[in-house]
Amino acid sequence: MSKTALRSHPHCVFNMKCHLVLVVAYRREVITPAILGDLEKHLRHVCELSDVGVVEFSGETDHVHALLEIHPSVMPAKLINSIKTVTSRRIRKDHGETIKPKLWGDRFWSRSYCLLSVGDGATTDIIKRYIENQSRPP
Repeated sequence: MSKTALRSHPHCVFNMKCHLVLVVAYRREVITPAILGDLEKHLRHVCELSDVGVVEFSGETDHVHALLEIHPSVMPAKLINSIKTVTSRRIRKDHGETIKPKLWGDRFWSRSYCLLSVGDGATTDIIKRYIENQSRPP
């Protein structure tokens, strides 16, 4: 990991990235280019308020992907709940007529999500071997 990839905070240095996948409820294909643009805008706003960086964002008609740089003080489950709540409410408000034929009720997202940790070049095996090979005190 290069030094430029590290972020600092008064008491820590970190580089934590996660790949987030959110799926539309019932896997309905309702995401249009306009909806995708609004989803990105609202997701970036929620992340900005939580000191979370959005490295990359994209999606297809029934799901989105985001590469997030997460601060250690952020609780991922709470962040994802905020992202899903805010984006769902805004998309239903701004694009209700577009999504209404395929989605009904209050839900835009599936209840589940996928969150995967992402490394910067070092695999889990490499880190494990590095830790195993540390000199223990005599």
